[in-house]
Amino acid sequence: MRRALFLARVDLVKALRTRDVWVWTFAMPILFFFFFSKMGGGAGQVVERLRLESAGPGGVVAEELERRLEEERYTLEREASEREPRRVLEVPADLTERALAGEATTLRLRRSTDGLSGNFDDVRVGRALYATLLDLAVLRARGEPLEAASFAALRAEPRPLALDVVPAGERRTPPSGKQQSIPGTMVMFTLILLLTGGTIPIVLERRQGLLRRLASTPISRGEVVAGRWLSNVGLGLIQIAWAIAVGTFLFGVDWGPHPAAIALVLVPWAGLCSGLALVLASLARTEGQVVGTGVLASNLLAALGGCWWPIEVAPGWMQDLAALLPTGWTMKGLHALVNFGHPPVSVWPQVLALSLATLAVTWLGARLFRYE
Repeated sequence: MRRALFLARVDLVKALRTRDVWVWTFAMPILFFFFFSKMGGGAGQVVERLRLESAGPGGVVAEELERRLEEERYTLEREASEREPRRVLEVPADLTERALAGEATTLRLRRSTDGLSGNFDDVRVGRALYATLLDLAVLRARGEPLEAASFAALRAEPRPLALDVVPAGERRTPPSGKQQSIPGTMVMFTLILLLTGGTIPIVLERRQGLLRRLASTPISRGEVVAGRWLSNVGLGLIQIAWAIAVGTFLFGVDWGPHPAAIALVLVPWAGLCSGLALVLASLARTEGQVVGTGVLASNLLAALGGCWWPIEVAPGWMQDLAALLPTGWTMKGLHALVNFGHPPVSVWPQVLALSLATLAVTWLGARLFRYE
């Protein structure tokens, strides 16, 4: 085992001196974290455009309504543009005058979206309208003038009632935004890194005859395989640790109530990826075959296993398929610990499946391993 550890250390240091490994271990995950977290933003996490249509300024009540709409994460546009926004709110030009006169006023929301997105627009705009209406009612009841200072003073007053919202039970809604995209991207990039950066050196050394030279040393074949496997595991764990650190400090990911238990899932996942790298290194003949097979297989497993989107929102057949894939086991375990707050004992089926798969794949990689 001492020789295997020596080989693992040498191979890992050699890999970390490679520019491509640095790029795919440290730089590319950050870019994909940012991209996928923006693309997968959940409701309320994305700022949307809302155009206001009015024949006049609308007065202080319209200004307060605009402030409330901005609180609902709308970017307000007051001028027509070439790009037609998906939502337009028609505001009467005499909104303040009508409010002072106590006249009923209709504001019309036009939107091009339906379904959940459209319903959420209705809720957000309605929340802004009702908040403005309630503030207006309070000011009128007090006999205070309708001016910006009055609205500002009302907002500064302490509220006599506070709403404390707590979960009624375990969370059941699937994660979105960074809570889904960053763990999923981490799982995908660990697989990509080890199926490419952990495999190409073996193919190169076989072609250059370095493995044949290694075969002439007192180091046994099993020690060579163990050293390669441990080196790749170390590389995968470095990337996982980096991804968790970046997700925590740069993106503010909440890793759940049991963050240490995440290692129960990710350590066997790194071991499985390392075993797959051994298999691919024995089957591939060229670097091009490694890159093509590794990237294609990684993206396919990531998509089907729930790394790109929550598998809980996918059709039933796709959820059944994900239950048979290692990426699906890993993401299910991470969702249980990170997003649903389950105790560590709840992920034992996924940990067992990943561990058994690691043993099987690594054994196969050891049997297939060849010096030339």
